[in-house]
Amino acid sequence: MNCIGYLRVSTSRQGRSGLGLDAQQDAIFRFASGNGYVVSDYYRDIQSGADDDRPGLNAAIAQAQRERCPLVVAKLDRLGRDVHFISGLMRHRVQFVVAELGLDVDPFTLHLWAALAEKERRLIADRTRQALLAKRDRGEPLGSPNMAEVAKAGTARRQAQADEHAARVMPIIAEIRRAGVTTLQGIADALNARGVRSARGGRWHPSTVRDIIRRHKPLAATPM
Repeated sequence: MNCIGYLRVSTSRQGRSGLGLDAQQDAIFRFASGNGYVVSDYYRDIQSGADDDRPGLNAAIAQAQRERCPLVVAKLDRLGRDVHFISGLMRHRVQFVVAELGLDVDPFTLHLWAALAEKERRLIADRTRQALLAKRDRGEPLGSPNMAEVAKAGTARRQAQADEHAARVMPIIAEIRRAGVTTLQGIADALNARGVRSARGGRWHPSTVRDIIRRHKPLAATPM
């Protein structure tokens, strides 16, 4: 049976590092493999869990409903940190599974975990606010004047690394395609079987194969 994986981190720094996303993806993959599911695709958001309108989550729910299969998250707080939001998904019969909690968790337990996630969000917000106030009272600057330049240089470096990785992997993908494997899942399976690592050093999935192919197309069109 298919399932749809959903990943979320709160900040762009977490998203660029891949640490949070990779850990969630591995947890979902292990859960699916151990319970007879096949992850047909992954969706992700780099967005606060307090924001209910997330493009990746909306797309993940839509595909899960089309395929009549569950949406799987590594932890409940990746889906949201708001009791009302989690309850709304349950009320509208959005089928989701929390890998951390397993298949047999009941609605009452889900509500308890949602309440804990909401409480944690409030505590994090309070601690952040208090830290900023203390820093301001000490007369310390709240931001870095070179932040924009540092961010721009970091973005350019990551894009160059991603382009270089795509250039290395695409010949392997082309070889796999010539062998008759054309689906994203099939290509991902073949890359994993060969021991080829993704850009973040993890396993390949249909979404990561799609991303690398899309990245390589504009590179191929760039005049030398």
